[in-house]
Amino acid sequence: MSREERDVRLQIMLQPQELKAIEEWRFDKRMPSRASAVRELLRRGLAAEGFDLAPDGKQSGAFGVTEDAKNTGKK
Repeated sequence: MSREERDVRLQIMLQPQELKAIEEWRFDKRMPSRASAVRELLRRGLAAEGFDLAPDGKQSGAFGVTEDAKNTGKK
């Protein structure tokens, strides 16, 4: 897919340890960019099976990339 075909920007906020986990995964997998790594992680996550739906009322801050980020209680 060429860059011209991507016309939607998605912005997310991460805690430092979440970004570190993504960057380490990116370098380990030799992904060419942070964006390509995040797209690959999203592709894999969307293809995954065997997880429950989020419970009603669960806040955005409850979903983190790392265990530390999940347990901070920040929203």
